[in-house]
Amino acid sequence: MRLAVIRQRYTPYGGAERFVEGALEALLERGVAISLYTREWPETRLQLIEPTIVDPFHVGRLWRDMSFAREVCRAIGSTKADLVQSHERVTCCDVFRAGDGVHAVYLDERLAASGPLERLALRASPYHRYVIDAERKLFASPWLSAVICNSAMVRDEIRERYGYPAGKLHVIRNAVDCAAFHPGLRADRERARAALRIPAGDTVFLLVGSGYERKGVAAAIRALAMLPGPTHLVVVGRESHPQRYARLARSLDLSGRVHIAGPQTDPKPYFGAADAFVLPTVYDPCPNAALEAMACGLPVITSTKSGVAELLTAGDAGLVCPSRDVEALAAHMQALLDPALRERMGANARTAVEPLTPEAMTLQLVLLYRELLAASVARRRGSSVPVAAPQTAPTSAASTSPSSAAPDSRPPAPKGEAAPPDADG
Repeated sequence: MRLAVIRQRYTPYGGAERFVEGALEALLERGVAISLYTREWPETRLQLIEPTIVDPFHVGRLWRDMSFAREVCRAIGSTKADLVQSHERVTCCDVFRAGDGVHAVYLDERLAASGPLERLALRASPYHRYVIDAERKLFASPWLSAVICNSAMVRDEIRERYGYPAGKLHVIRNAVDCAAFHPGLRADRERARAALRIPAGDTVFLLVGSGYERKGVAAAIRALAMLPGPTHLVVVGRESHPQRYARLARSLDLSGRVHIAGPQTDPKPYFGAADAFVLPTVYDPCPNAALEAMACGLPVITSTKSGVAELLTAGDAGLVCPSRDVEALAAHMQALLDPALRERMGANARTAVEPLTPEAMTLQLVLLYRELLAASVARRRGSSVPVAAPQTAPTSAASTSPSSAAPDSRPPAPKGEAAPPDADG
């Protein structure tokens, strides 16, 4: 089987990219040949992949996404892949992985959490209008055969918002490496805490995630201010303006209790130093960091718009509240000051994620791909088009796509001229 994967950009700190890399590695081990279409792919352990670089000139995120969508669909037109899977909202794919969730729902959550001026800017943003339009066209595309959702939350949002058929929505959760993330990381907790100047007996809440506004860092800081003195918040992840959150901590007299660690290539020592994990995210389809925290035996507090909330409630592995309810968040953090409750929920958290192995995720993906290939063959036989057996190498990109038997029959790139440099929203 040959799979073409579309992923616009890669950063070593991103949870989505870590999922892509882990999934591709597992598929390579199962004999799936992979072609990758991306703007850039830095040195990784995936040495068997020769990526196709699609990097048209752009200025700003609107032009960036529009130009990539246009050019990658042109490049995909000549691919020899059996299936095209995209992690971006483009119409030239057979399979879409909704790793970023539903942008329309995310925007609703942002609007609800914003003041009047920010709401006006969000509604007027050309970028958000473009993404929502691209999302609507994607789910209306006749070429789209399946959508991979990383949580039941995302599955339900796509069905409710766009009326997409339930039978084409497949929940395949992100995998977590329970061998790398495990309760044994606490063996180095004293050294990790000493580096942060945190007393050994204090309670540490950890928040890992890039983009502090969306991850709810401000809410976590405000909630911490309602807790007694020997409690701390450690924040790991990339942020363009970390000083804003340092100033917020100082204004709440939390100097020495809020620790902004920034991006880390290896977050494991921070998981080992923590007693609980907190992520009051505005919107997060399936945060990998929360799964890793659960694998480490940490109880998790997250928001109702987080895809891991369903795992926490089903397994009694943590607590859930609305992202903007700081008092409820503080009450949950207060509850987890109880060591017995932390131990019970932490053990349940580890049990809840143990089935989410890379092998299980890969098997689900491969079975889905085989099902899609067989369905494509059946459709073509029904239309009296000559067809090879499913295991035979196809002669064109669309030979197993529901679109047509010719590679250039995939939908064209998005119409319209590239946006000017100042069109970014």
